[in-house]
Amino acid sequence: MSDSQAAFTHPNIVDGWFYETCTFWPGQKMALQVDEILHVEKSKFQDVLVFKSTTYGNVLVLDGAIQCTERDEFSYQEMITHLPMMSHPNPKNVLVIGGGDGGVLREVIKHDSVQKVTLCDIDEAVIRVSKKYLPGMAAAFSHPKVTALVGDGFEFMKAHKNEFDVIITDSSDPVGPAESLFGVEYYKLLNDALNETGIACSQGECQWLHSDLISQVLAFSSEIFPVVKYAFTTIPTYPSGQIGFTLVSKNKETVFEKPLRSWSSETEAKLCRYYNSKVHESAFVLPTFTKLAIAKK
Repeated sequence: MSDSQAAFTHPNIVDGWFYETCTFWPGQKMALQVDEILHVEKSKFQDVLVFKSTTYGNVLVLDGAIQCTERDEFSYQEMITHLPMMSHPNPKNVLVIGGGDGGVLREVIKHDSVQKVTLCDIDEAVIRVSKKYLPGMAAAFSHPKVTALVGDGFEFMKAHKNEFDVIITDSSDPVGPAESLFGVEYYKLLNDALNETGIACSQGECQWLHSDLISQVLAFSSEIFPVVKYAFTTIPTYPSGQIGFTLVSKNKETVFEKPLRSWSSETEAKLCRYYNSKVHESAFVLPTFTKLAIAKK
């Protein structure tokens, strides 16, 4: 680490390495070598850390858990966005709950059909810090189709009924301020805020670590929505190298496993580094142990 870090310290950074430890994934930890600590802050809701790593670029950490790195963020941002967006015939009005780093916004506005996208994140510090240290993700905040609000996603959706074509919940893990986003009441609010053919996609945790939680969410979601599916992507800096997505639709004709729309291969290669129509289909092909865990719901 450089001498410029003298002004910053953080308990998760020891001897030039950041260590991610969390009770939500016991018995394991993730480590990244640190080149420079860029920002340390206690916001109203959580601990906010940004550091420059030696191999993954700038890294955003909330409450000790990695949220994104410049090197691999695209695999998560593209999949959580394009899986639901490409499953909707004509998404015009999109809501993003969380997502203060701006990555989902960047992906949503790649769809020409979108007329308006609203982001509601509870922590202004995440938006502010991301604009400064993650410009490749946060640039979409200045897009004319984007409206960014700081506030509680629960309260926002209560005031917006039968309105959105697609809702994407880009949350942190179900501890701290994001805990309520994994409960049945939140999914009821999603149902109310979506229009009659609306689709929602939420961060769905890791099948290696959280099969019980995944099964619970899929179980109560199936009592609310006629179509519910789980998909996943690979990403090296998330726990166990994978992260999942819970997809729900109010339209009983929705088939998430086959994209309803697609870009040409040339456009896919121009717009995306991870997502393509074949990856879309493969994201729903689950290993046997996950299928068995889900079957227990």
